[in-house]
Amino acid sequence: MKVYKHQHLTRKIIKGYYEVYNELGSGFLESVYENALLLVLTDYGLRVRNQYPIDVYLKDRKVGEFKADLIIEDKILVELKAVTMLLPVHKAQLINYLKATKIEIGLLMNFGDEPEFKRYIFNKR
Repeated sequence: MKVYKHQHLTRKIIKGYYEVYNELGSGFLESVYENALLLVLTDYGLRVRNQYPIDVYLKDRKVGEFKADLIIEDKILVELKAVTMLLPVHKAQLINYLKATKIEIGLLMNFGDEPEFKRYIFNKR
């Protein structure tokens, strides 16, 4: 059996995702799902930060800022969507967020008509 980096956290996050999805279904704004997942994961005893500001630098100069939907235990970045289906642009967004942080693991979670999530790794080496 293969072991993935931060597998125990990933499993808890996915469990929380399904808990929220099964209760709320699709059709709400991303902010509703963000608040719901924040509540569930906090109830699981995880340290979760939402709308966490992260600066983007080029040549040691700040060129922008984004807000990560959720950062769990400073180890996993979660980007939430409430769209019909995940698109390559959503993956690119998450990968760029990982590039701008020290975090290597990202989860892209969609609260569309069907539950859908993907796990991505951006190796910092």
